[in-house]
Amino acid sequence: QVQLVESGGGLVQAGGSLRLSCAASGRTLSRYTMGWFRQNPGKEREFVAATNWGGSSTYYADSVKGRFTISRDNAKNTVYLQINFLTPADTAVYYCAAELFGSVSGMSRRNIDYWGQGTQVTVSS
Repeated sequence: QVQLVESGGGLVQAGGSLRLSCAASGRTLSRYTMGWFRQNPGKEREFVAATNWGGSSTYYADSVKGRFTISRDNAKNTVYLQINFLTPADTAVYYCAAELFGSVSGMSRRNIDYWGQGTQVTVSS
């Protein structure tokens, strides 16, 4: 089993930055592809970024490419999401996700095996 705990969300002005963390625990984490999703009330949960533990592969949604960076620290079993140049459109609950034997470019909300509880990011004008 896998448990995911997000942290690092908060209130920030447009143009600012945040770094989200996802602390993962489990015996077979290397078998999972890791990603970030976000969601607002009344809207579908959307893909943001994905990476893997064993390599350096990353994949981003077009809406965040160039502003967001996903990374991981294997020794700490932690995945990060660096968010730069924030806009109000980035306001959402951000969720960490794990997909067993997934692909970095193929993650979707329908395939996720484990979700974190989410962390709120609010961007003010």
